[in-house]
Amino acid sequence: MSTTRRTAALLLGAVLVTLTATACDAGGGASVSTEAKQTAAATPAAESGSAPAKPADGQPAAESKPAEAAKAPDAAKAPAKIGDTIGLKGSLDKGNTADVTAVKVVDPAESANAYLKAEDGKHYVAVQFQIKPTGSKTYSEAPWSSAKVVDAQGQSYGPTLAETKAGQSFQTPTNIAGGETGKGFVVFEVPNGTKLDKVQFSLDNGFAQQVGQWKIG
Repeated sequence: MSTTRRTAALLLGAVLVTLTATACDAGGGASVSTEAKQTAAATPAAESGSAPAKPADGQPAAESKPAEAAKAPDAAKAPAKIGDTIGLKGSLDKGNTADVTAVKVVDPAESANAYLKAEDGKHYVAVQFQIKPTGSKTYSEAPWSSAKVVDAQGQSYGPTLAETKAGQSFQTPTNIAGGETGKGFVVFEVPNGTKLDKVQFSLDNGFAQQVGQWKIG
């Protein structure tokens, strides 16, 4: 991408972010979602449809223990990790929903431009996302403005428009019709030695109240 086109993309993205920020409801607080969407898995024996064991000698069956049974679903839940999908929703339009997957993290990522490098003492990290709109609204946003990475100390880092050899970055804006899937990288510039811990993504160009979060490693 030429310098002129990159500058135009940056300016367009800034306009989109500004318009979204202005339209968002300032009174609402953000909520972090770390629950991955469940995929088909083995059905527990209790729900498999098999007949329960018959009590011996006509004795009444032992009473179930709801308290213990209730622990099973909670125990099975774990924070979403890289490769998982989180269902996200926007704050401006109920039809703006999408399944977002943090596909992979490339750390470090090599610049695709011999003349554009990370600053001294820093390096690029590229995170690939997959976006699939699930509502009535076409996804038409700037994914680079929607993502962050967070290190082990809680410091967050915003994206840069640098291109890397990790793969194709998202265009600005990115348009994905309902039911279709789009995939691309978002690039970040972080200090050398940084141990990244989490990846975050939200709709509405990053201003939706719901924030998806994936654990790295």
